[in-house]
Amino acid sequence: MSSSTTAATPMAKQQPRSGPLARTSRSTATRVLAGLLLAGALAYSTWSLEAFLPTGLSPRTTYVSELAAEDQPYGTFFRTLDLIAGLLVLAGALGALLGRTAPLGRAARRGWLPAVGWAGIALFGAATAADSRLPLSCAATADPDCLARERAGDVPWTHSAHAVSSSVAVTGALIGMVLLTFVARRHATAPRPALARTGPVLVVLELLATGWTLASVAAFDAGRGTWGLGIAQRLQLLFIAVWLVVLAWSAVSEARRE
Repeated sequence: MSSSTTAATPMAKQQPRSGPLARTSRSTATRVLAGLLLAGALAYSTWSLEAFLPTGLSPRTTYVSELAAEDQPYGTFFRTLDLIAGLLVLAGALGALLGRTAPLGRAARRGWLPAVGWAGIALFGAATAADSRLPLSCAATADPDCLARERAGDVPWTHSAHAVSSSVAVTGALIGMVLLTFVARRHATAPRPALARTGPVLVVLELLATGWTLASVAAFDAGRGTWGLGIAQRLQLLFIAVWLVVLAWSAVSEARRE
């Protein structure tokens, strides 16, 4: 009896240590992921620097991607930041997806909804990085010659592929925003994380901005003007970035609670 008790004692002493160590490890991992997402959101928002740079492009009528076109003076600068933003978000999403460390609470780490949501964010990051490697060759909304070459198919393949990668990026972002926001609200406990409180509003705003952008693109392609294309797309990108910041903040909040 005494030997059995003695053998069990060290194990009993070790168990309490493993709990705090595991929680510390999860907390550190979550904070790292939050840092990656936050940095990615900030890098993704650097198009706003156009307010201070002589780009020659109107924020009201031009695509954000045209800031990074090959013939633009700050093209390399904006393409580099897009690449960094995409890789940072991709790293954070993959870390959450593979490590199942999410800013949604313990109950929301399991199941297919969080997995698909994080996969959407990973797709967004990967497509954003690809966007930077598939730049527009010129700014069609501001340059009639570029528009004529684009409609005649006389542009590099990367110019045409850019539209595909951009569409994939937005689709991935929408998937992630909708599913992770839904999961955050479904499993929220008091105090509710920021994603559960403000996520739905950002999702609605993003859907409205996306609808406006699509309508503006259709109008431009039909030769009916831009319909505020530049404003619509900039709002679309802004809401994605703000949602990523809210996601990162929720991650930090959950790390503190655990």
